[in-house]
Amino acid sequence: MTGDSDATNQLLEQAARGDPVALGTLLARHGERLRRMVALRMDRRLQGRIDPSDVIQEAYLEASVRLAEYLRNPSMPFFLWLRFLTGQKLVTLHRHHLGVQMRGAGQEVAFCRGPLPEASSAALAAQLLGHDTRPSEAAIRAELKIRVQEALDRMDPLDREVLALRHFEQLSRAEIAQVLVISEAAAGKRYIRALERLKGVLGRSPGGLGGLRP
Repeated sequence: MTGDSDATNQLLEQAARGDPVALGTLLARHGERLRRMVALRMDRRLQGRIDPSDVIQEAYLEASVRLAEYLRNPSMPFFLWLRFLTGQKLVTLHRHHLGVQMRGAGQEVAFCRGPLPEASSAALAAQLLGHDTRPSEAAIRAELKIRVQEALDRMDPLDREVLALRHFEQLSRAEIAQVLVISEAAAGKRYIRALERLKGVLGRSPGGLGGLRP
């Protein structure tokens, strides 16, 4: 269970012995990170129709059933396993509700254990720029969003994904490397390259992206 904290490992041992409180604590402590992932990757056409909490709850139910299987062969940290299950639930919902209306081959991105919904440039741009806009700045904000989306679309897809994982999902460099099956050094270089691309686009814009940090 390399990469998990001692507290997580202790809770996993208790959950393996059938302690429901330990399992509940394990699942609850990762809820906020999973919610960020679902919000970032849920197709905009499903937003408002599906609550991210429902997606996470379904993943928790599956995790409860499959915990013994995970503990026999913990090939990734517990949080990444939960994230994988949650992503798979989201993929299933996309296919069920959207079917042929999905964006196509670019809808999903391959991770170490299978495809998950990609973080779209529109979703990333919206997260980068925030949602609190004064009416006097609405036109400037709309133009800036278009420029950000264009910059994101021109990025290498893996660079864009590293940006999403590091900045929005707040995965560590080691977690990103494991999720994308690349080295930690490569993950760091790709993240910095993505930041430089965005700051080049926005450096002359009011407000910029001061929240972005390597």
